[in-house]
Amino acid sequence: MKVEEMVCIMCPLGCRLIVKQEDNGEITVSGNRCPRGIEYGKQEMVEPLRILTSSVLVLNGDMPLVSVKTNKPIPRRVIMQVMDILKNTKVEAPVRVGDIIIKDVLNTGADIVATRNVERREKSSAA
Repeated sequence: MKVEEMVCIMCPLGCRLIVKQEDNGEITVSGNRCPRGIEYGKQEMVEPLRILTSSVLVLNGDMPLVSVKTNKPIPRRVIMQVMDILKNTKVEAPVRVGDIIIKDVLNTGADIVATRNVERREKSSAA
């Protein structure tokens, strides 16, 4: 049997969960005060998922970076691989909130999307 203690992050209550996985794969959750805690505990035991937030380089933008995030949770085990992809990603300005920067990153089913606008940099005029 595998037993893990964790704090549920699905609502503001922050319940302390005890999650047990039997040798036959059956998972039980205790300590939750709402049904979301059961779902969270089971998911954490099987395949922890996270929303990833980061930034990518913007070419010719009025800001050098644009903030981005996954549009749905991705497996925690691939976060460092996605970060490696993002550090080598460049987008051309302008960028708009909701623009898909990377579609289906690492075949996770999640897109990397922009979370703010970055305008194109005005060319300075020579005197």
